Amino acid sequence: MEDMTTEEERIYTIEDYHALSDDGPRMELIDGKFYQMASPLTDHQLILVELTRIIGNYINKKGGSCKVIPGPFAVEFPKETKKKTGYFTEDSVVEPDISVICDPDKLTSRGCTGAPDWIIEIVSPGSASHDLIRKLGLYTEGGVRDYWIIDLPKQRILVYRRTKDGAYDLEIYGMQDRIKAVIYDDLVIDFSAIEL
Repeated sequence: MEDMTTEEERIYTIEDYHALSDDGPRMELIDGKFYQMASPLTDHQLILVELTRIIGNYINKKGGSCKVIPGPFAVEFPKETKKKTGYFTEDSVVEPDISVICDPDKLTSRGCTGAPDWIIEIVSPGSASHDLIRKLGLYTEGGVRDYWIIDLPKQRILVYRRTKDGAYDLEIYGMQDRIKAVIYDDLVIDFSAIEL
């Protein structure tokens, strides 16, 4: 029998994501659909490098076991590992700007399987709806404990924190604020000290 699904209707899998050519555009898979990633701007990369350094230095100084990994780095949310809310029902593979993973069993040779403890996304002009809607839904459904969205165009930082009952609280900060990381007792990032 002939496959009657169109390209728009096709549901892609984690294996389809890993079969993509390294020469092609960078893609993310969310709920079985591919989305092309925009090339990051200079400010995006500068803040990514600085935050990775700050978090990595903190973990090293404390002798912590968590790993901070900047993108591109594949984080897989297989459909069977997500909450059964019906919002996301298919495989997803994304490349967060920064992932902090404290469970070594989630790390594989291909990336991370399951929710990192902390994800930071840095919004570029072309990625706002992707980070603020699609990825927010995926990360909260997937169980990420702390999700920070650094919205450079709007000069704000949105922090979604999982509560004990599994819901998420939203805190909004400016680019000059100090923000405490929820997964560490004494890590506070002073954004006023980050020069772009």
